[in-house]
Amino acid sequence: MSVLSFPIIDPHIHQWNPYHTPHKAALLVKLLGRFPRLMDRTARLALPQATIDFIGLTEGALSPYLPANYMKDSAPFAVEAVVHIEADWHHHHGLGVVEETAWVSKLPFGHGHTPKLGAIIGKADPLSPHFDDILKGHIAASPLFRGIRCMAAHHSDPGVHGFSAYPHIYTNPIFLKRFERLAHYGLSFDAWAYSTQLPDVTYLAKQFPEIKFVIDHLATPVGVFGPVGRSTGYTVAQRAGILSQWKDDIAELAALPHVQAKVSGLLMPVLGHDFHKRHELASVEMIVNLLGPLVEHAYKVFGPERLIFASNFPMDKVTARLPDVIEAYAQLIAPYGESALKAVFRENAIRFYGLKI
Repeated sequence: MSVLSFPIIDPHIHQWNPYHTPHKAALLVKLLGRFPRLMDRTARLALPQATIDFIGLTEGALSPYLPANYMKDSAPFAVEAVVHIEADWHHHHGLGVVEETAWVSKLPFGHGHTPKLGAIIGKADPLSPHFDDILKGHIAASPLFRGIRCMAAHHSDPGVHGFSAYPHIYTNPIFLKRFERLAHYGLSFDAWAYSTQLPDVTYLAKQFPEIKFVIDHLATPVGVFGPVGRSTGYTVAQRAGILSQWKDDIAELAALPHVQAKVSGLLMPVLGHDFHKRHELASVEMIVNLLGPLVEHAYKVFGPERLIFASNFPMDKVTARLPDVIEAYAQLIAPYGESALKAVFRENAIRFYGLKI
């Protein structure tokens, strides 16, 4: 029986439908969607190896993921509300990314046994000359819009998939100048960068203490569990170094009181997991043993009031079932007491995203 006795909030899920929305693989899916094996082989030939290594298996990225899919994945846990985090909507020109907020707001959340849609975090890049208009567009598209994510993930290892073409966008002067518009509109910021970029996240957060920050996925320490890319995490010494540097850098970020952290995304293959290669899924016990050092350190430096559970589904689905992910995280937080469980799995997300529950 689970240690959780209350409905939880999942403030980091992704929704997409490559058949009907702008998606990088839309053409491939429409042509070969009825032939999944051929589609998989084609995707593996067409996509860079770093991208394949990041997602692990192509099926999840090429299949629709909608409220009914999430409801099926999360059972038997009671998830009261979710937050959709931008999923790299492929129409980037002009105000195109605003379309994602409008689309997500119309999905059938809250029907049947699906959870409520509590908030939407949209895509917006302060380097865009249209940044202010994009923010206004998101706000107009849905009353559930609460903030933005701008992914900065970039790694010095060329074999690691990057989501930004530049390594230091969070310290770019233009980015910094326009970023203050978030404060003007009362919006939050989901930061996502690899752990090697944590000093950039800390620098950005220091400039804007009036803006609510959350670092997604505990800054994704690439290779901390095994080999990734061309030269990352290949030895015990390398992995120990990655963990040690992550501990120091995330502690420095945690020293800023307006920054929260999501315990999420820690089962993505880019951290060095290879369960998918062995055609296995991680058990609750395996997850607890693997992620324990990361979660315990995050709890130590952020405390119970600034740590937020989130699933990152379907991206973590390649490594584990969602009920096992929830149960494993719950077991790791349970020793700190019932109040810590309620804070991490419910109250902190409600407060940070201003959810109307």
